[in-house]
Amino acid sequence: MSSSDIFTGETIGTAVLILLGGGVCAAVTLKRSKAQNAGWLAITFGWGFAVLAGAYIGSKSGAHLNPAVTIGLAVDGQVKWSDVPLYIGSQMLGAMIGATLVWLAYHGQFKAHLTDDEIVGSLNPHEGMVDQTAEPQAGPVLGIFSTGPEVRNVVQNLVTEIIATTVLVLFILTMGLTKGLATSGTGTLMVALVVVGIGLSLGGPTGYAINPARDLGPRIVHALLPLPNKGGSDWSYAWIPVVGPIVGGALAAGIHQLAF
Repeated sequence: MSSSDIFTGETIGTAVLILLGGGVCAAVTLKRSKAQNAGWLAITFGWGFAVLAGAYIGSKSGAHLNPAVTIGLAVDGQVKWSDVPLYIGSQMLGAMIGATLVWLAYHGQFKAHLTDDEIVGSLNPHEGMVDQTAEPQAGPVLGIFSTGPEVRNVVQNLVTEIIATTVLVLFILTMGLTKGLATSGTGTLMVALVVVGIGLSLGGPTGYAINPARDLGPRIVHALLPLPNKGGSDWSYAWIPVVGPIVGGALAAGIHQLAF
């Protein structure tokens, strides 16, 4: 496929993925949202539907939408290494566009949430405002944009992301073993359902980034957006949802080569 096909498909597909995925996180998190406190099931199914929509829209490029998938396919020999930088750059751009669209769609809710006395007071209960001299690890709306651990343990968090991403990429690589699945369009639906399953089964510890662009692109947007009292972007953790999925994608390709 042409470079323009890759750029267009990956940018638009990833933007839709993050718009809908980040959108469900915003809907569940923010005050003055009709879906506030809808819970983990809403988030996991929302992300599954986001993958479904983004993948069909981005089918022109092969709908990787994820550097871990691109690297896994390259290690497996299904994608030229010379195309990998364009894939990943397009995915990062799309993720940043999608995160910005989430902010625009929920602009009023972000403002209401981040100026609410309860939220502001919890950030700095002594002064009722954010302490500008010390950046917290994760601000109150960072989870809308990127992931974070429930138990901060570098080894466990990294291993969790590696395992979850290995499952995802191995499933994608082995779809071709089922006659007609990869070419019928049903394969895209199956990948979306696997993402839901990963979220339900393996998403509890870290929020299942399983996609470096999905995490890093929106995290950059969080750092740049003019959100009041937004707190920190947790850069000390940011490498884990990048390195873990990349290792998982490469590991899945190795397993595929050896076992299948």
